[in-house]
Amino acid sequence: MTISAADLAACREMLKEGSHTFHAASLVLPRWISDPSVALYAFCRVADDAVDLGVDRAAAVEVLKDRLDCICRGLPMPNPADRAFADVVSRYGIPEAVPAALIEGLDWDAQGRRYETLSDLYSYCARVAGTVGVMMTLVMGQRSPEVVARACDLGCAMQLTNICRDVGEDARNGRIYLPLSWMREAGLDPDQWLKNPEFNPQIASIVKRLIDTADMLYDRATYGIANLPRACRPGIYAARALYAEIGREVERAGLDSISSRAVVSTGRKLAVLARMLVFNETEWKPAKNVQNRLGDMAETRFLVDAVIATPLREQPAAKAASTPIESKVAWVVDLFSRLERRDQMMQRSRV
Repeated sequence: MTISAADLAACREMLKEGSHTFHAASLVLPRWISDPSVALYAFCRVADDAVDLGVDRAAAVEVLKDRLDCICRGLPMPNPADRAFADVVSRYGIPEAVPAALIEGLDWDAQGRRYETLSDLYSYCARVAGTVGVMMTLVMGQRSPEVVARACDLGCAMQLTNICRDVGEDARNGRIYLPLSWMREAGLDPDQWLKNPEFNPQIASIVKRLIDTADMLYDRATYGIANLPRACRPGIYAARALYAEIGREVERAGLDSISSRAVVSTGRKLAVLARMLVFNETEWKPAKNVQNRLGDMAETRFLVDAVIATPLREQPAAKAASTPIESKVAWVVDLFSRLERRDQMMQRSRV
């Protein structure tokens, strides 16, 4: 199975409207990166739209499950995103459990689910962000359990950063993603605080605690990045550094993400990128014995197990030659596009 030129063009057109950065970058990326990434993000876009914009969200989730079942059986429904994603699933051995978990995470958002413990919050992050990290890692040709686990760490860290940045915005829309048990430990009643979401020292301590948790996961993810294909490492590390910088901005604001939303300035982004995109062979030497050095998250283990249980049935097409800068830009765009898209859709669904 191969993605048809017509389906790929339709997927690119779909992404053009709401994912301008990804669309523009994909036009100059090497095909071995661009084509499967476009197909992957097009299906994610379809899933986001179906659940976040649907009148009956529960029904939309059930329809998505049926569509995914058809995709994974190699019998996609007759639309470009499904057919293109079916090719990616088959060619790169993406287990059905991974995109199914993404759909489950979208359903949790639609339900307005809250998370009592950090472990509960990890389970949510695994679904809405860890899943995409896993799929992109498989597209990059990496299937080892330790590297897949580190991709989960990176996705979860990014989602925790989003939560720290958006505490006030979420609260004003009636949502809490902070662990409820942490709020109670700090002397806050979640429901009472939600009625009048104001910044206070208790909220500051919780946000700091969650930023520290994200930073731990960013550090763990670094070991996985070191085992990616050489051309991909600088870009992925740059994405990791840029997202971690959001946490630094929250800290510079005194941990107050209620009064304002932390934004990393263009100048600071460029400074981070300039620093991280400089390839250093010693710094990027592949890590050894990753699993022995770091324990996996129990909440993402089901994604790793799904990859282990799913052998690669066909070899991906040979990689075309690409310039270093193309590869570096590609993976920064890929990792950011998904989370940026989720932010847009969540905001639109709250209006």
